[in-house]
Amino acid sequence: MAENTSRSVMHGGDAAAFAEPAIQRIGTADLADALSRGWRDFLEVPTQLFFLCLIYPVMGLTLGFAASGNNLLPILWPLAAGFALVGPVAALGLYEMSRRREQGQPVGWRDGLRAYGSASIGSILAVGVVLLALFVAWIACALWIWRSTIGPAEIGSFTDLLAALRTPEGTRLILLGNLAGFLFAVVALAVSVVSFPLLLERDIGAGAAIRTSLRAVAANPGPMAAWGAIVAGLLFLGSLPLFVGLAVVMPVLGHATWHLYRKVVA
Repeated sequence: MAENTSRSVMHGGDAAAFAEPAIQRIGTADLADALSRGWRDFLEVPTQLFFLCLIYPVMGLTLGFAASGNNLLPILWPLAAGFALVGPVAALGLYEMSRRREQGQPVGWRDGLRAYGSASIGSILAVGVVLLALFVAWIACALWIWRSTIGPAEIGSFTDLLAALRTPEGTRLILLGNLAGFLFAVVALAVSVVSFPLLLERDIGAGAAIRTSLRAVAANPGPMAAWGAIVAGLLFLGSLPLFVGLAVVMPVLGHATWHLYRKVVA
């Protein structure tokens, strides 16, 4: 039984799943169209209150933990940035809402929960574990970079943190940290940009979904790099006004990712 379950997670439950989907080439105009469609989906079923309820408790607990002297300050930014690595898992419900709207079915925010009852939920969780492993590796890497540059310096407040970042060691920390973060983000994008929407629509298996996502990025390196830059830029802008903008940015990007998937996978 365990062997059959493992085979289903890796290879899917459909016989047709063994023929992996063909990949289509896209251009920058397709990115703009995907964002436009994502925005229309968001206006049709606004979910900003849900994301506010999700974002602020997490951010509040993290900041409160850091401010209480638990020495979380050195990895506060890596933690915030690293949540983008596992964002595609949280966007699963948004993909389902866009899929239903595309098919002309009634759509409400509760319909997004149907995604978690998908026949391929095991494969979806398997890809989610890959992203979680990337997140843990990123935090470990960020800590190593901190210790290799700043050293064992005691950081007890935000003032101490800012002072450490103004030093030559802090400059190296910023450069190395951003470079490492960029590399982790590239891997996460390549693994997940197509795999989660694909698994929501087809029981193709985790391995085939990841391979399809990698092939999609390899076939469209320029547009996918531009998409990654758009995602990073919008997440950064959304976080500036006390993270309130993320309540709009995150669902719009989630819906737009579904439409990008539709353009890339034949």
